[in-house]
Amino acid sequence: MTDKPRIGFIGAGLMGHGMAKNIVEGGYPLAVLAHRNREPVEDLKGRGAEEADSVADLAARSDVVVLCLPGSPQVEATLDEILSGDASGKTIIDCSTSNPVSTRVLAERCRAAGATLLDAPLSRTPKEAWEGMLDVMIGGDAQDVARVRPIVETFAGRIVEVGPVGAGHTMKLLNNFVSLGYAAIYSEALAIGAKNGVTAETFHAVIGGGRMDCGFYQTFMNYVVGHDPNAHKFTLRNAHKDMRYVVSLANESGIASHVSSTVKNGLATAEAIGRGDHYLPTLSDIVAELNGIKRAD
Repeated sequence: MTDKPRIGFIGAGLMGHGMAKNIVEGGYPLAVLAHRNREPVEDLKGRGAEEADSVADLAARSDVVVLCLPGSPQVEATLDEILSGDASGKTIIDCSTSNPVSTRVLAERCRAAGATLLDAPLSRTPKEAWEGMLDVMIGGDAQDVARVRPIVETFAGRIVEVGPVGAGHTMKLLNNFVSLGYAAIYSEALAIGAKNGVTAETFHAVIGGGRMDCGFYQTFMNYVVGHDPNAHKFTLRNAHKDMRYVVSLANESGIASHVSSTVKNGLATAEAIGRGDHYLPTLSDIVAELNGIKRAD
């Protein structure tokens, strides 16, 4: 027997599988919920997890519920199911990239039901999720954060406490705004260069290793010049969703969204022409094609 809290995990997908693996291997009793792909669930069951039949069943088995879902609509629907039962004393940790406006409303609903909602979105990739080395930005009351920190530490290499509930998702969106803004800049710069005799390889030879180099730039360019289709596994559809949240937050805050709206519109175009399931670095191909440039193979 263990005196560790019982954990329920909803969203064992690309990121969530590794996170849940590290939770159960950290000695926590774990219940998981299957969705379309059963492979992660079967793997987790082989590591000692149990499978729940429904959200309600999972919540009843759990002291702490971790969510790793596509966005706010899915989080809201899941919280509706959890709060329809007895949620008193439970803690929900939302690791999704959600809209902070929604998160703050959900936190009030949880509080009224005697539960606690913390937002703990993620940075880095499925590789780091599997290795237990994700970056986590967590929002909530300091005492509540301290209580769940050992759980989060099973899948995080770095944890940054960013403020009250909602601040985690706000910081995640700001992080993604910066990175997706760079993706838009790289793509347009590469297209301008291609029209004027500067190849992607030449561009990379100058920028790579210089002051404007960074980890995000390297994964982006590992697709562009390294031709690795899996260099950066983040879909244009998810990028568009995140930028819609950024623009929504700017609007709610009364901030003029000149740059964020431009980045969002470029991603909206990518999804509208049927490329939503393609990974983010392919934005460079789309911007090139829309400007009459054919990428050299």
